[in-house]
Amino acid sequence: MPFRYPPITALRALESAARHLNFTRAAEELHVTQSAISHQIRHVEGLWQLKLFEKQGRTLTLTESGQVTVPVVRDFLNKISATVEGLQRRVEGGAIRVSLLQSLAFKWLVPRLGHFNERHPGVDVWISTSEELADLSAGGVDVGIRLGRGNYPGLKVIPLLREFVFPVASPYFLKKHGMPETPADLHHYPLLYRTAVDICPRWRDWFRDAGCEPRILPHGTHFPDTSMAVQAAMDHQGIALARSAHVSDDLNAGRLVKLFTVSSLSPVAYHLACRPESARQQSVADFINWLTAEARQSQEEFDRQAGLQHAA
Repeated sequence: MPFRYPPITALRALESAARHLNFTRAAEELHVTQSAISHQIRHVEGLWQLKLFEKQGRTLTLTESGQVTVPVVRDFLNKISATVEGLQRRVEGGAIRVSLLQSLAFKWLVPRLGHFNERHPGVDVWISTSEELADLSAGGVDVGIRLGRGNYPGLKVIPLLREFVFPVASPYFLKKHGMPETPADLHHYPLLYRTAVDICPRWRDWFRDAGCEPRILPHGTHFPDTSMAVQAAMDHQGIALARSAHVSDDLNAGRLVKLFTVSSLSPVAYHLACRPESARQQSVADFINWLTAEARQSQEEFDRQAGLQHAA
């Protein structure tokens, strides 16, 4: 016979009665009468053609069928409750949906996100990463962090971070291969490349800024994105051309070493973008204020690592 679904009220009565093994306590928990609980249990048993409870004297126990089905019912109720509560928090502005590049999320935002969670424990942050620009106008994303020139019509845009580009290597690699004395020495080292062509500086750009652009670039491994090249550098495979946000924490921790004083300023920067109506929500406004404060601290560190001095 085809399966028939009982109403949610009947499933709640079943779960509560099974947990308490007492119809009276289940009735008190659900604020109904004991007869209502009995009626709901009989309704489920009739639909499923299964006996779920049995009495042994004054003791109520689950039958074998009840022992099998109740955990499934409990799991279903817990999941639907958690799902609906999460969606309600999202509708009420308690969840912030943030879209950004995976590399920035992994190397910069996520390590700092705990600071925001400590200050705003009631606000959930949902992170999504993509190499493509999310359509903020569609309303599926509250805050976008974009690498570009900041020209996003119709959106509220706040500059966050400007980056510098410079070579990095691991201490072990430099110990094994020796520290290069001049930028031109890098022509004889294994270099790590990013395959994708974009508007960020590349090795040829950095060599030009350093005054030693080669006719032919040295051989080296190519990676689809900068974060993979940086990880390869941390694994002692060569010298990577890194952006500030990708390596600032690793430089401070000593996992990577910046080579030379030449730092190319990236022609693009990270910007925060959101719809004006989103920025008026309290939770989003709190997130923006926190994010811009974190970015100011990071920018000072980026400038210091690039050799720029801030006025006291």
